[in-house]
This record gives sequence, structure tokens and C-alpha cells, in this order.
Amino acid sequence: MSTPLETVSTPSAPAAIGPYSQGVIANGFLFTAGQIALDPATGEVAPGDVTAQTERVFKNLGAILASAGAGWADVVKATVYLRHMSDYPAVNEVYARAMGTARPARSTVEVGALPRGVLVEIDLVAAVRG
Repeated sequence: MSTPLETVSTPSAPAAIGPYSQGVIANGFLFTAGQIALDPATGEVAPGDVTAQTERVFKNLGAILASAGAGWADVVKATVYLRHMSDYPAVNEVYARAMGTARPARSTVEVGALPRGVLVEIDLVAAVRG
């Protein structure tokens, strides 16, 4: 017996650039796709350094959370993928500001490359109200 899945989609976040959804709700949790610094209006990478890219990523994630009826306080897990671990302090600053008082579990890893040559990608798991 398979778990019923609800696809989450919003025009306020970039459309998927592959065969996946912006997010899926299953068993009371929202699982987002990894978000990179794409501007949903243009489909282009937001200009700027890792700070600017991370700010765009959080706007995209916020839009997906909102479309599922969730907010930052509902996030239970975040995974941050960095092109360069030396960007950790800058990303952490934006992350703390965006999350506010929410302090979900988090993993941060350095990766060899990210889609479209971006510097950061983040995905979330959040509890949603049914």
C-alpha cells in the first residue's frame, strides 16, 4: 500500500528544471526539492555572491512553505549544500536571519558542483497541518 502524496507547486518559486516537484506532502510532512538561486520570474540565476544567492534560495523556500500552509517554525530539517565550505559563515548569517527563532536540525555539506553553477542549494522538511 503506497502513501498518498500531494504535490506542492507555486509560481512564486522557480519551476522544476527536471522531472520532479517543488515539493511533496506525505504523512504530514512537506519535503521540498533543493532550491537554488533561480528567480522565478526569469528562470535565471540571481546575480551576486553567495549571500545574494542564499537570500534568493530562502525566498524560494518561503514561497513553497507558504503554498503548503507552513512557515519557518514548521521546519524540522534543513540540508545545505555548499560549493565552497568557506562560504559557511555567510550562508549561516542569512540562514539565521531567514529562520528567525526556528532552529531545525541541519546538515551542511560541501559538494563538487551544483546545478547552473550556483554556490548554494538548500532543501527542507517541514511538518504541515492536515
